[in-house]
Amino acid sequence: MTLTKIKKAARAAAFERRAQAHGRGLDGPAQERLAQVLAAYRGRPLSGFVPIRTEINPLPVMAAMAAHGPVGVPVIEAKNAPLGFRTWRPGCAMEPGPFGAAVPATGAALVPEVVIVPLVAFDRSGGRLGYGGGFYDRTLELLRARGPLFAVGFAYAAQEAESLPLEPTDQPLDAIVTDAEVLRF
Repeated sequence: MTLTKIKKAARAAAFERRAQAHGRGLDGPAQERLAQVLAAYRGRPLSGFVPIRTEINPLPVMAAMAAHGPVGVPVIEAKNAPLGFRTWRPGCAMEPGPFGAAVPATGAALVPEVVIVPLVAFDRSGGRLGYGGGFYDRTLELLRARGPLFAVGFAYAAQEAESLPLEPTDQPLDAIVTDAEVLRF
C-alpha cells in the first residue's frame, strides 16, 4: 500500500473518531486546558482557527486572548503555499474562505508567534495528520525559520492514533491539548 493510501485510511479512521467525539460536551474541558497553556503567551501574536465540520472549537479561548494581544486566523492564499494570517476579533465581519472556513472580511496581516493548529489525528510524539494539503507544514516551517514559535495542536482525545504515517516534511507540534490532557514535546 502506498503512503498516500495509508494516509487516506488513517484520515478516514480519525475523521470517524472525531465525529463521534464532537458534540459530546468535550469542548469546554479542552478549552480550559488550552487557556491555561496559552496564559504564558498572552500579548504575543497568536493564530487560532475557525472550526469547520466536526473540529473542536477554539473560539472562546481566542476571544479571551484577543483581550491581551493580536489574534488572527489562517487564510489560504494559494495552493501549495504557506498560509497567510489575518487579524480577527470577536464579532468581526466574516466571509467564506476556501474549504468552508470563515475568514475575516477585512483585517491586517499578522505574523503569529503562537499557532493553535487544527488536526485530523495526532500521536504521542507530537506528530500531526492534517487534511492533506500541506498548508500547516509549510507554514510552521516558514514561521520557525523566522524565529521562536509555539505550535499547539487542539483536538479531541479520541483523535489520538497509536502511530501516524509521517513524512520528513511533516512539522511536529510543540504541544497538544485535548479534553483529557496536555501533551508537551
